[in-house]
Amino acid sequence: MYIVFLAGGIASGKSTVARELERLGAWRIDLDRISRDVLEPGGECTLAIADAFGRDLLDPNTGALRRGLLAKRAFASEDAARQLEKIELPYIRRGLEQALSQDACASAEPPCAVVEIPLLDRMEDSLGMADEVVCVTCPLAVRRERAIGRGMCGEDFDVRAARQPSDDYLRSKSDVEIANDGDEKDLASKVHAWWDAHERDGWKASGKRDVMHG
Repeated sequence: MYIVFLAGGIASGKSTVARELERLGAWRIDLDRISRDVLEPGGECTLAIADAFGRDLLDPNTGALRRGLLAKRAFASEDAARQLEKIELPYIRRGLEQALSQDACASAEPPCAVVEIPLLDRMEDSLGMADEVVCVTCPLAVRRERAIGRGMCGEDFDVRAARQPSDDYLRSKSDVEIANDGDEKDLASKVHAWWDAHERDGWKASGKRDVMHG
């Protein structure tokens, strides 16, 4: 099965692209969900984090991580944040490998699996798993306006966006760029063009980078 890593910053339109690809027939995998799954109560990753950041992070009744307290400790410094990533990432990669090894459909295998990657820079060591890396880019000011329109405060957007890879970084690591610089109809047409091209080529890696503008 053809594996696509789909990357994009907050409010870039990445999830919109992923949903459209799923509608066209792709198997959609959300890395955020895998990240949450590895933090299940009693799991190896959960216990490793508690050993590193304090056993009081575990709820005494359920064994679940106290996410708010973990965030305060893990993001108090760059060193602490890197320590948390060093613990989590091997489990996340393993979870992704397991997901990709499973049968996506009992009756027929989809032509491709699309993995939504929220932070591509954290997954550089896993890029070899993908046949193609696609990034969705959008001007920062437009993304900020969209996020605020959805109820996010501007300051929160600024903090989150600053922690994410830049569009220039995403372009440097991607085979294809989908420029979300128009309306939803325009974005959908680019997604369909990408899909149709792969359908014609039989889902073979092209080995070249492309940019899809309006």
